[in-house]
Amino acid sequence: MSKKVRVRFAPSPTGGLHLGGVRTVLFNYLFAKQQGGDFIVRIEDTDQKRFVAGAEAYIFDCLQWCGLTPDESVVQGGPYAPYRQSERKELYRQYAEQLIKDGHAYYAFDTPAEIEQMRELLKIKGSSSLQYDHAVRMNMNNSLRLLPEETQQLLQAGTPYVIRIKIKADEFINFTDLIRGDISFDTNVVDDKVLLKADGMPTYHLAVVVDDFLMKITHAFRGEEWLPSAPVHILLWQYLFGLNHMPQWAHLPLILKPDGNGKLSKRDGDRLGFPVYAMDWSDPVTHEVSKGFKELGFLPEAFINLLAALGWNDGTEQEIFSMEELIDKFSIEKVHKGGAKFDFEKAKWFNHEWIKKLEVDQYAARVKIIFESNGITISDDNYLKRVMELVKERCTLLPDFFTQGSFFFMAPVSVDTAAIAPKWDEKKNMFFMELIKAWQLSTLWNATDLELSFKELAAANQLKTGELMLPLRIMLVGGKFGPGVFEIADAIGKEATIKRIEHTLSLLQ
Repeated sequence: MSKKVRVRFAPSPTGGLHLGGVRTVLFNYLFAKQQGGDFIVRIEDTDQKRFVAGAEAYIFDCLQWCGLTPDESVVQGGPYAPYRQSERKELYRQYAEQLIKDGHAYYAFDTPAEIEQMRELLKIKGSSSLQYDHAVRMNMNNSLRLLPEETQQLLQAGTPYVIRIKIKADEFINFTDLIRGDISFDTNVVDDKVLLKADGMPTYHLAVVVDDFLMKITHAFRGEEWLPSAPVHILLWQYLFGLNHMPQWAHLPLILKPDGNGKLSKRDGDRLGFPVYAMDWSDPVTHEVSKGFKELGFLPEAFINLLAALGWNDGTEQEIFSMEELIDKFSIEKVHKGGAKFDFEKAKWFNHEWIKKLEVDQYAARVKIIFESNGITISDDNYLKRVMELVKERCTLLPDFFTQGSFFFMAPVSVDTAAIAPKWDEKKNMFFMELIKAWQLSTLWNATDLELSFKELAAANQLKTGELMLPLRIMLVGGKFGPGVFEIADAIGKEATIKRIEHTLSLLQ
């Protein structure tokens, strides 16, 4: 019997959750659910210098909005708690010390000034590498060069140190990536990464391996920017736990700028006018707010859909996928190796399609907030939903419901009489005067009867209906937009309809 699939996502609480991060979560989640396994979120907060207050809560808020609920995390708990690495600090040292004992790591007492001096000397010599590696380690202040008693004296004196992995020269490290196939690394270009820092905290390299083993992680999907770290992690698995326990890895392609030239960044979003974070992120230091997809007016279903399309498809022409369909059809083998260009217009298309696809009940609460933030109090939720049904085909982002539907709740602030005036004459003016009287006396008020009476009156006055429809629309909504004009009149009611016609007639005098 095969072991249960356990897939993890390990974010660092250092800022907003960007597109690449959420897509990584999504692919981990889809694979776990498809395989009937568990999706684990572990907080990687070992770099306390980069820790940002509020970032951890923000991460879980984003996951909740996206519908990517972990099976185990600092929020849900689980059998392998704690799920926050800073709370696991004490257990990592024993593994770092074991590596030293077995000859795979060493104490390094170098000061920042000494390391900088080493790099300056390498620059002077014209070296292509400024790394702390096999070529320089025997010239540095570490336990490989020092006598054992000298090392002990430094340790007993409380001299600050880090523990570094010892990378052997002239070897090749190989592994099979689920997306990229067989990959090989030359150890001559791999540096002796720090595993345990001077403050006793592990680096990502040691912590991720130890935690993946202890938490029985079977698969890990991460961005391709982590590929250079793979040889260090493979060696740590080999030295500590055995490669047979190592999770299967998949390194996801980058999300690229719209022009395909490099990785998409927040700066690109700022420059081109679109968000790169799932939700608004407020920097606690600068108080700068980076716009998020949620606040811009995206539905979570659309956001998930567009992320899935960035680097994956199921081999068909289908583009709109529900979460259930994604879980059913997702295949890691169909994730692309090359980077995926981000297209904001395509992203908005996904949102438009989901606005049309979903029942308005599913997002009416968010639209209500938008209306009320623009000064319109919604006292009848059912009326709001009726309006939303009428205008949803014209909405790409949720704020468009206000733009497209505000006139259902209040008379338009301005009326585009300039679009009416060129073809306006006394005959049309008389028609609308008669229409007001007819509709005032009417006991029926629904779109079908309103249209019928309108056309009958137009015929009686020997006017073409088409020449009268645009003026009526502008009278009711203020411009050349909106759903069916008689549906509008039906919705806003007799009193509001007649008042708006009368107001526009006064402007046309």
